[in-house]
Amino acid sequence: MRRSTFLALSGLVLAAPALVAAQEEPIVVYLVRHAERADDGATGTADPPLSTAGWERAYLLARVLGDAGLTRIHSTDFVRTRSTGQPTSEATGLDIESYDSSDLIGFARQLRAMPGRHLVVGHSQSTPDLVEALGGDPSEPMAPLEYDRLYIVSLYESGASTVLIRFGNRYDG
Repeated sequence: MRRSTFLALSGLVLAAPALVAAQEEPIVVYLVRHAERADDGATGTADPPLSTAGWERAYLLARVLGDAGLTRIHSTDFVRTRSTGQPTSEATGLDIESYDSSDLIGFARQLRAMPGRHLVVGHSQSTPDLVEALGGDPSEPMAPLEYDRLYIVSLYESGASTVLIRFGNRYDG
């Protein structure tokens, strides 16, 4: 009896580092709204390109995430979102994968099933909504001209943690 107890305890002790290592490696999702639009959307098109300031922010995002170890990049299928992810795609060699922002619960479920580190480029409403769908804290709603939020949501089996940082020219609204 003592020998079987010893063997069982020994097995748990030997397995503990693997269990701890598995808990320490979360799925990490970096979420941003697309960068500044040309004429801030006043171009009369539903799908405006990025402005000069938007391209500067997109390249800054690529530098900020340069050492993040990204494994996937996701974007809605709009010129401004794909363009925001383009410099990061070029820097990492990762393709930009489209996702449907009308099904954020389903996309959140997909992200939770894909190990790694993801960049998700979305919109002013869908980005905080996706943070919430992942179990994170989106803070207050995003203002119409607010482009400087970078959410970092770490997904664990037991839940999620959220860090909100600002990058580039700060929104002062």
